[in-house]
Amino acid sequence: MKVGVFDSGLGGLTVVKEILSELPEAELFYIADTAHAPYGDKTHEQIKQYAYRITRYFIDTHAIDALVVACNSATTAAIAYLRAQFPELVIVGTEPGIKPAVAATRSGKVGVLATQATLNSEKYRVLAKKTAGKKSIEIYEQACSGLAEAIENEENLSEKTEALLHEWLAPMREAKVDTIVLGCTHYPVIANEIKRIYAKEVTLVETGAAIAKRLKTLLYTSSVSRSHTVRNKALHLYATGKISRKSAERILHDSVDFEPLSL
Repeated sequence: MKVGVFDSGLGGLTVVKEILSELPEAELFYIADTAHAPYGDKTHEQIKQYAYRITRYFIDTHAIDALVVACNSATTAAIAYLRAQFPELVIVGTEPGIKPAVAATRSGKVGVLATQATLNSEKYRVLAKKTAGKKSIEIYEQACSGLAEAIENEENLSEKTEALLHEWLAPMREAKVDTIVLGCTHYPVIANEIKRIYAKEVTLVETGAAIAKRLKTLLYTSSVSRSHTVRNKALHLYATGKISRKSAERILHDSVDFEPLSL
């Protein structure tokens, strides 16, 4: 099976890592669209154009069987459009893990760290209201402006980023939030730092594993033909702009090499 995965940067590699574990027989192609990053400050029409070009490239060049949109902003803006344009393709999107967080919380108070674009989206608002309303869960939201970019570019968190995380997490800690949703695929990279700064017992909910399991289910219940040919390489990495190899290696725990790509 051939799977295409894309994000505006390196955050989607947290999803790739889970897919490699869940589907070791799959061949993965990953595009970090850093030439247009961050997606969070782009219009929906712009993101649709980026997503279409990337998907067209995956199909025409690599004949993918499935596409994973490993970005909350791109899922919100473009996934319905992509499904309409490519009905033959298995397409899996990303959304904040509100449902598992609601199931996990003991205090009835859930925090959500995400981009402003995700928190403002209709898709997120409907999901949060529908899920939390069933159990009268209180949700504490925090837009983390610039955090994804900091994770991409900082080998270790800077004093400025640390200070922002302290500021963002303090209201949740005071409210006795015991479960926090990492609502951006970049954020699991600094999960340990978030726990350290939070300084209280907390459950962090990320969606990479759930996406991988969903992809596996859809592939194995679809008519996708599965080849048993031995591959030379399981993961192919591309970047449309500048990329931090060190940051990518920190996520995948392996040496990496990105091929430049113009789309």
